[in-house]
Amino acid sequence: MTDEAPMMAGSATVFVVSDVAASLAHYRDVFGFEIAFEDGSPLSYVCLCREAVNLHLLAASRTKRSPGQGGLCIFVRDVDRLYAELAERGARLINQLEDRHYGMRDFDAVDADGNQLTFGMGMSGAA
Repeated sequence: MTDEAPMMAGSATVFVVSDVAASLAHYRDVFGFEIAFEDGSPLSYVCLCREAVNLHLLAASRTKRSPGQGGLCIFVRDVDRLYAELAERGARLINQLEDRHYGMRDFDAVDADGNQLTFGMGMSGAA
């Protein structure tokens, strides 16, 4: 046995969605994620990745949790460029990209079920 604390090596957010296939297409085509794996027939679970972010989608029929109640903050290096990309891809943006009083430059988007993704980066010189 060792006295070292366990190291957490990664995580993945799981969003509950109404239609896994439609949500997979949305995250691929609008948010730019790639499919890492798919499971179930009919499709009930998928893992999507974009750079260092892993996102899993779970069919509402497979859990007691309701779709659209998830939230995820994703930190990016160039939030202005990502905002332009997602707007061009037709993302459902629920606010404008702007500098916030809490020291972040960020914006929010939602998927078809209402799961919210916040994309942002720290502002240089923020207190």
